[in-house]
Amino acid sequence: MTSQLRYKRVLLKLSGEALAGPSGYNIDPAMLEQYSLEIKKVVQLGVEVAIVIGGGNIFRGVSGQRSGIDRVQGDYMGMLATVINAMAIQSSLEKHGMLTRVMSAIKMEQVCEPYVRRRAMRHLEKERVVIFAAGTGNPYFTTDSTAALRGNEIEADVLLKGTKVDGVYTADPMKDPTATRYSHITFQDVYEKKLNVMDLTAFTLCQENNLPIIVFDMNKPGNLYRLVTGEGEVGTLISND
Repeated sequence: MTSQLRYKRVLLKLSGEALAGPSGYNIDPAMLEQYSLEIKKVVQLGVEVAIVIGGGNIFRGVSGQRSGIDRVQGDYMGMLATVINAMAIQSSLEKHGMLTRVMSAIKMEQVCEPYVRRRAMRHLEKERVVIFAAGTGNPYFTTDSTAALRGNEIEADVLLKGTKVDGVYTADPMKDPTATRYSHITFQDVYEKKLNVMDLTAFTLCQENNLPIIVFDMNKPGNLYRLVTGEGEVGTLISND
């Protein structure tokens, strides 16, 4: 069955806000359940899955500045928020029978392993879902940058950016009813058209290391499965050619 897969090893990037569901804050058990079942479907196919999740549903470093919190301090607080989300996903995945490891860029051995690249790749080879937490361990870097960095480090076939929209559009589809979705676009065209996909650091890391990105709607059941098996057209593929 694995020979039919379009992608064997994927880095799945999820936003913290996605876990919050309609409320936009905290962790919605229904969203945890939905995402866990979607991930389980592809793990059962033999896909090696690594996950990076944001922390915006709990705390966002940049917004912390508005409340008088130092930017660096706020970024570290945001990293800790991603650990909370990673532990929540871990618990939900394990409830559904999957083997998991949370690996943190900030050492906290009581709750998760420190990030070691070779160990992470070994976990993936043993069919464990690896959840990368605490960003890069450094302030001024987003979880998009973490996803690009870890995706390249573990030699993922693709970076899957799960969002609430079904791809990259010519304009904001919420504001412009004439906006159309790209099925495929190059990194260079995204730059030139100034389309908002990821922050520039993350985007450049993927472009320079030839790691394709697919932006897709993670909330639509079956989309993740269709992506890894190549069944039908899902989302927008961004690549160098």
